[in-house]
Amino acid sequence: MAGIRIKTKWFKKDGEAKDAGETASVLALIMWRLADKFTANLSKADYDIVTPQRGFILLAEFLAFEVQFADRLAYNRIDDASRAAFIQALAKRLAEIMEENIRDVAPHDDEGYDYQAGFIDLLNRRLTDYATFEMTDEKPGFATLRYLGNRIHEVMEKRDQPWIIDQIMEIEAPEAVESIKKAMRGLLETE
Repeated sequence: MAGIRIKTKWFKKDGEAKDAGETASVLALIMWRLADKFTANLSKADYDIVTPQRGFILLAEFLAFEVQFADRLAYNRIDDASRAAFIQALAKRLAEIMEENIRDVAPHDDEGYDYQAGFIDLLNRRLTDYATFEMTDEKPGFATLRYLGNRIHEVMEKRDQPWIIDQIMEIEAPEAVESIKKAMRGLLETE
């Protein structure tokens, strides 16, 4: 499957440093594109997404995986205060993107529901869970990938459940991991 093109370098103006919000916004768009490609890949592989609601649940789970991975990479690249600001800005921007897309697809569903808060709540729960897993050589371990596979497995139709974990662990997550590593190297590059 063809990868997506991503921005990995800033066009520098007079040594001007980018703040956490700018960097997080760029990475959020990259992550959204990766998560969107993930759901498109599942559809192409004949997995049954069925409803937009299931699609957004899948997107949210995949985004949570991506955020925790970016957080782990940032840990080795920037100081704790900058990392916290970066991850908070990343989560906020992804929550905004999620809500914008949900409102575009289903503008009248659950008008009183706070989609951004719902996404942030899911993200906080998943980040707590992912924190218990190891990462080696800037790659998520087997347990991390299995956890993501199980979260996706729970959402899928019964006929798709036997195969989805393998699809996640062997194809979808590794592809996203490589794209995020490449983006993080360029976006958080220090001089």
